[in-house]
Amino acid sequence: MPPAWILFSLSLLASPLLHAADSPTAAIAEDKAQVLENKVVEDAAPPKPQETLKRSEVQAVDPAGQAPLDDSITCLARTLYWEAKGADDQDMRAVASVVLNRVGHDGFPDSICAVVKQGVESKSCQFSWWCDGRPDQVEEAERYAVAKEIARKALNQQLADPTGGALYFHDRNVKPDWAKAYHKTAETRHFLFYRPNPALAR
Repeated sequence: MPPAWILFSLSLLASPLLHAADSPTAAIAEDKAQVLENKVVEDAAPPKPQETLKRSEVQAVDPAGQAPLDDSITCLARTLYWEAKGADDQDMRAVASVVLNRVGHDGFPDSICAVVKQGVESKSCQFSWWCDGRPDQVEEAERYAVAKEIARKALNQQLADPTGGALYFHDRNVKPDWAKAYHKTAETRHFLFYRPNPALAR
C-alpha cells in the first residue's frame, strides 16, 4: 500500500477535478443558461440582471474543456472555440450570433446543443467540427476561456448581432455552392454570413 502522504497528495490532485464536475456554481450556471436559452426560443424580453450569467459561473462549467456536450454553455463555447479557433473575438461573436439566430427558427431545433449537433444522423453536420471525426476536447485553455466569455454574453443577450440576423456562414477560403442562393448579410475577417434570399423563396 502507498504511504499515507502519497495517498493524501493524490486526493489533493483529484479534488479539484471532482469539484469541477460537481460544482454547485456550475449547476447554477447550467440552470440559468437553460432559462436564457428558453428566452431566445420564445423571443422574450432580455433577462433581468439577476437572471444573467456571471463570469465565474460560466467559467465553472466544463473548466478543462473535456466534458460531454450536454449543456448549452458547453455546446456554445465549444462551437465558438472550434469553428473560430484560429480567428479573432469578432469572428467568435458572429458565430455565436448565428447559433442563437438558429435556435427556435423555422427549420432549426429549439436548443443550442441540438442546433450544434443538427445533421449528425445523416453525416451532414451544420457545424463541421461536430462530425469531423477528430477529438472535441479543448487544446488551448486561454482561447477556450475567451469562447466561454463570449458564450456568456451571447446567452445574456449582451452582444449586438454583427451578422444582420444570419443563419449561415462559411470560411472565406471556401466557395460553397449553396451560398449563391442566399443573401450575404455581413463579413468578418474570416467568415461570410448569409440569410435565405426572399427573392428565391418558393
